[in-house]
Parts: sequence; structure tokens; C-alpha cells
Amino acid sequence: MSYKIFEYDKYLLPFEADIELRMENYEKKLNSLVGDGGKLCDFANGHEYFGFHKTEDGWVYREWAPAADELWLTGDMVGWRWFDLPMEALGNGIFEVKMQGRDFLYNGCHVQTIVKSNGKFLQRIPLYIKRVEQDKNDYSWCGVVVDEPEYEWEVKKFKPKKELFIYECHIGMAQEKEGLGTYREFADFILPRVADLGYNTIQIMAIMEHPYYGSFGYQVSSFFSASSKFGTPNDLKYLIDTAHKMGIAVLLDVVHSHAVRNTAEGINEFDGTTYQFFHEGGRGEHPAWGTKLFNYDKPEVIHFLLSNLKFWLEEYHFDGFRFDGVTSMIYHDHGLGTAFTEYSKYFSLNTDTEAITYLQLANKLIREVNPNAITIAEDMSAMPGMCLPIEDGGIGFDYRLAMGAPDLWIKLIKEQRDEFWNMWHIWSELASRRPKEKYIGYAESHDQALVGDKTIMFRLCDSHMYTGMSKEGENDYVIERGIALHKMIRLVTLSLGGEGYLNFMGNEFGHPEWIDFPREGNGWSYFYCRRQWHLADDKTLKYSYLLDFDRDMVEFAKQNKIFKKAPKVLQIDENNQVMVYERGGVVFAFNFSPHNAYVDYKIKVPKGNYRVTLSSDESKFGGYDRISTEYIYEAKKCKGGYEFPIYLPARTAMCLTKVK
Repeated sequence: MSYKIFEYDKYLLPFEADIELRMENYEKKLNSLVGDGGKLCDFANGHEYFGFHKTEDGWVYREWAPAADELWLTGDMVGWRWFDLPMEALGNGIFEVKMQGRDFLYNGCHVQTIVKSNGKFLQRIPLYIKRVEQDKNDYSWCGVVVDEPEYEWEVKKFKPKKELFIYECHIGMAQEKEGLGTYREFADFILPRVADLGYNTIQIMAIMEHPYYGSFGYQVSSFFSASSKFGTPNDLKYLIDTAHKMGIAVLLDVVHSHAVRNTAEGINEFDGTTYQFFHEGGRGEHPAWGTKLFNYDKPEVIHFLLSNLKFWLEEYHFDGFRFDGVTSMIYHDHGLGTAFTEYSKYFSLNTDTEAITYLQLANKLIREVNPNAITIAEDMSAMPGMCLPIEDGGIGFDYRLAMGAPDLWIKLIKEQRDEFWNMWHIWSELASRRPKEKYIGYAESHDQALVGDKTIMFRLCDSHMYTGMSKEGENDYVIERGIALHKMIRLVTLSLGGEGYLNFMGNEFGHPEWIDFPREGNGWSYFYCRRQWHLADDKTLKYSYLLDFDRDMVEFAKQNKIFKKAPKVLQIDENNQVMVYERGGVVFAFNFSPHNAYVDYKIKVPKGNYRVTLSSDESKFGGYDRISTEYIYEAKKCKGGYEFPIYLPARTAMCLTKVK
């Protein structure tokens, strides 16, 4: 059978057998799980059977612990006596206990599972628990029964916009106060900001419960638990419902690439064995992250993970997922130190075909549960077919993160003076795509905001941000340069770097300083683990220039639907550092030269008359209004097409649209 992936990319033809194997593995695993004609959404129901469930006359708790000899349930309801509630072995590693009385368990009741395995008694948190809490005295974790009133959704069904403008966020640090933000605070105070800026999607980090706050949520312990650090399950539902009422889709940053190695807090060695969920030996250990790695070939593990995806979609009404650590999943060396410079790197003994099959199954399940759901892959290797439909020979994601773009900008800023920036290099890095695959462009990642690194604005301006951001007094050249390049970098990345766009919260206004999670080294301080919104709101400060530009830039891109068509280069003048291209009927013109302004510079354009409708040089964005937004430019026929002369000030960008 021939797949469309070969029509899209002829360089894959030598690896036809590898793509065929990809599809054969997928079909075999799908058939083994659901049989001929079965559906994954009927298979992925672990959360509906396991865990705690209220019945007509009481409660039932079920658990999967195949290597365990005996299980007991303990907690507040029995005074933490370990052996009052023995669980019955039902076979196939499944244990069950039924409790009489609907008030035997209650909302907020703390519980643990006692597991006897190989002669040892282990204290464990239930695998499918919906809430866990940390004791403020001894810092231990335990499960919490959730019996809240059923949330009344105001928006029962929600359909995300097709063109994504994503605001990546973290609930805990989203407030200005020195402390943990909550789900409800985010809904009431941050979502209006997101809506005002024009972003139509939020991507939330650190929702799945994690014991170490400073992990950014990437070392998950309880996969079905919405982090109690920020509120209750109903609080999270309120946030999502509020976002939907504003027309904002909500994506979960899902972590199925690894799990925290902790046994007391996590799922590791729940039944006393490593191999319950993970590979044994070196294959089960991530050498860089110190975490545990799933066995994606094991049916029970697939059942657990797919059920987890269905749970978040149905229980909380998430609109899709950004899959973390995909590169780590699909290569045995986790992509560490590998340069993916040729196609053979993708199809070798280093490729974890079991992980690829799991990702295909995950995407199929998600579409079965919600055909409008969105999936995004964090893959820096550019695995061919990652964002092609499964039936075309792909892995099934909608988008991949354009992870090369943040690397491009930080490398240029750190290593080269901007008068030496190469326009063809910027064009090729931002405009290159896997054929027929969609990308999410972004200029800087959340990792660059952490201690030890710097955001674009902070790297451009550094300590000058403490003294030069006032609109009053003399202009600071370092700040002037930083503001100009910040706007240009974001506009060229949005318009060239993908079929969607992402911004990490606060970066839209050039948030200063860094993110430093509370830790022993900083006295457990939250001072740097927050967002200083007052800087953006203070109209006497230049942060507002960047905020206003970001808002207008997003609105311009939405109005002109620029993501619908691929960009086309019109003119690249390496000597003068000028770049001109067209996308979605808009002509984008950039002059990256730090010093040289060009009068009557002729730019090539498609036939028509044009007017500047967005310019980084507008005074409301901190510019000097040197570019007219009223003048009509009439394109004249020239050798090879059409052109007109225009004024290009130094370090400016403009968008020209056709006028009738």
C-alpha cells in the first residue's frame, strides 16, 4: 500500500519500508487492543472502572496492582488503621473494596492504599485519584476523595478556532502577588487580559499533579489529579468554562513522555515493581531528567495513558493537548546529542517504534472523543509525518512546535551583532517546513525565562530595563534598540514561522528579569515566581508600547487570515539587510539594518495598490511615525513583475495590504 506521505516528500521513498513498518505496527496494536472494527474510545475507560466511585448504597474502590499480594484502603474514615478495609482480589491484578453508606467517604477525605508486595508493606497513593494534597507539617502526600457537587457547565460544547493564537501560561505564577495563584484568580483576572490581547487559545502548564513545584509541572506524580496547589477540580472547571465563554480554547500540556521516579508520591513501583508501568533497567531511566520511562508496548500501560487523555477531555472539557517531550519518547537516546541532519537518523535502531505507535493511538483516540480537538507535538527532531493524518502514513498531530525559532533568535542575539544578521538565514530557518505539515511559530520559549537564561527583551536590554523604561526623560539607546528588535522579531516570527503562533505569558510586554521557583537557594521566595502586570498597565512605562504592538499584531494577523497560505519570498537584499515577502495577500517589509534608512527603496510586490496598515514605527508602539499609513503605493510594472519605491527606516517593519 502506498501512502500520501511519499507524494508529499519524495526523499522518503528510500525509507518506504520504514513507513510501511510504522503503519503495520499501528494496525497490529490497534487490532490487538480493540479487535476488528472496535473503537479506542470504548477501550480507554480505565478511569470509569478504577479509582473511587459513588454507588447507590455506598462507595467502591478498585485498583490495578498485578504484582501485589494483598491491598488495603486506609485513611481518615478509619482513623488511618491500615488493615480495616481489605481489598478483594478479582483476578488479573485487579483489587476491589466496597463500602456501605454514601457518607462513608466524603469530599476532602484523605486516603492511601496499603500494598503488600514481596513481603513488604508499601504506602501508596491510588493510581486514578482525582486529587492529592501535601501535608504542610511533614510534606508527605496523600490521596483526597473528590465528592464535589457536579459542576454545571454554561458552555456544554465548544469548538476551537481553526487559526491558533496561543497564550502559554502557568496558573501558579500568573498573579502579581508573591505566592501561588489559583484557578479562579486566573479565570477572573488573567483570562480578560488574554481575551483583550486577542489570543484565542490558552495552553496551561503544570496541571497534572507534580510534587516539585519547580519542575514547571514536567515531573508528574498523579496523572488523573488536577494540581491541588491551585484549587479544587471544580475551580479548574470554572476556569475552562470561563475561557469558553470568552471564545478561548484550553489546551492541556500533557506529560506522557515520562513520570516522576518518586514512589511515595507517584505511580512508580505502585505494586512493588518497576515494570508495572515502566521499562526495567537503563531503558526505563531518563539519563538527563532523572525520571521513569513508560513501556509503550504494554497493553495495560496504553490503557492507563489513553484513559488519561479521555479523562481530561471529558471530565474537564479540555480542547486538546500539547504533548511534552515527544523527541524524548521516539528515540532510544531521547535525541540527546543527536543531530538530525539526514533522513536515515529518523529510521534506525535508535527509533522507538513502540512510542510512535502509542502517539498514533493517542491521536486516533482523541479524534474519536472530540473530532474538533487539537494536538501539538513538542518535537525538535522534525520526525517526518509527525503532523500528517495517520491514514497518510503520519503520526496524526495537527501541529508541531517550530522549536528552531527560539533557538535561532537567542543564538543570533547572543553571538552576533545585529548588523551582521543574515536575512537568508532568518528566512530559511523560519520558513522551512515539512511538506503539508503545520507548525506553531514562537519567538521565545518558557525555558528562556528561567534563572540561568533570559527572555529576548531582557537579553537585549539587561540592566538598562531598571533605569531606561520610563517614557519621560532622555531615551536610552539600548532600550530603543531592544524595543525595536523585540517588535520586529515577534512580527517576523508570527508572519513567517508557522500556521499558528504562541507566546508565553508576560513576554508580550517584554517581562523583565527571570522566573525563579521558590527553593532553598532563594529562601523559598516567590518574588521572581510571578508576573508583574503593573509594568504593562503603567502608561508612563515603555512596556505598554510592546503590549499594544502585540495586541495590534495579533489582531492584524487574524483579520488578514495570514495563516491560510504559505509565505512567498519577494525580495531579500543581504547587503542592506532588507527582507520582503508576501503571505495571505499582505506584503511584509523588514529593514533589520541598525543604522541605514533607505529612501525610495524599490520593493517587488504582486500587482495592485498598497497602503501600510501596521508599522512597528508608529508612535503608539514607541516609534517615530516616519512611515505614512495614509499614502497609497501604486505598483508599477518592472522587469520580472511589479514594484514601487518606499521609505524604509532603520530597524523597522511594516505590513502593506491592497486597497481598491
